[in-house]
Amino acid sequence: MVKDLAQPALFSSPPPYGQSLFFSLRTELSGEKALEHLSSGFDPATGILGIGEPLVRKFSKQVPGLRTFPALSGPGFSVPSTQKSLWAFLYGSDRSEVFNRSDHLISSLAPAFLLEDSMETFTYAGGKDLTGYEDGTENPPPRESPSVALVSEGKGMAGSSFAGVQRWVHDLEHFRSLPPKTQDHIIGREKSSNEEIPDAPASAHVKRSAQESFSPAATMVRRSMPWSRGGQQGLEFVSFGRSLDPFDRILRRMVGLEDGISDALFTFSQPVSGGYYWCPPVRENRIDLSGLEG
Repeated sequence: MVKDLAQPALFSSPPPYGQSLFFSLRTELSGEKALEHLSSGFDPATGILGIGEPLVRKFSKQVPGLRTFPALSGPGFSVPSTQKSLWAFLYGSDRSEVFNRSDHLISSLAPAFLLEDSMETFTYAGGKDLTGYEDGTENPPPRESPSVALVSEGKGMAGSSFAGVQRWVHDLEHFRSLPPKTQDHIIGREKSSNEEIPDAPASAHVKRSAQESFSPAATMVRRSMPWSRGGQQGLEFVSFGRSLDPFDRILRRMVGLEDGISDALFTFSQPVSGGYYWCPPVRENRIDLSGLEG
């Protein structure tokens, strides 16, 4: 089964704690040296590893379907691209475990890769966003997730996945100051029941991002986690698909590029980073980088 080739954390139960890490590549090092550090430095049992287009180009290769995250603009807001060479999302049962795994990975990847950004994350209220609304409601059932998230064939490609990663900063003070009905109409669901609101405005997030409203359906597997640091809070948004196209199409509609209607999410939350990554398959409990070799 193609699921057996995937990085196991793609489909494991949501962890209590996590850490999202972004790395740049030391350009003076050879591609072969970078591969050595990647292959030996990451344990697939600890989380998820994704490779960005800048790293792929170091090998004079192309991963079919991988591209750099686009920088977009909407009315009064922007969606930045902060594409990095490498991304890892590490998980653990407590913060000590996440710290140890992160520290080990950073040391193992050095000096080929330099840590440029990191964010500690956590599970909030059983899987909700910090706004109090359930996150990932439209995820496919577990039995369907592999067919949605995984590439089904190809040497060095079968069992791999493509990730869209964004960090959003919420203005929770503003959001909480709004009447409950206004909050519901921004999201497009009732907070109390999680039921979709049929007559929510066209700008409601649920309507902007409804997977089934695209043709073909823009289905993804979401594995986002909240974060809070230095007086700011938000969501580390992560989605997986067998292609980047579903995420790309939803994002462009949210910005308003499809029909001029931007997502009401932008009225209280802003993305501050964005990257696309290819998550290689696993072979013999190690990341399979054969798609980048030879």
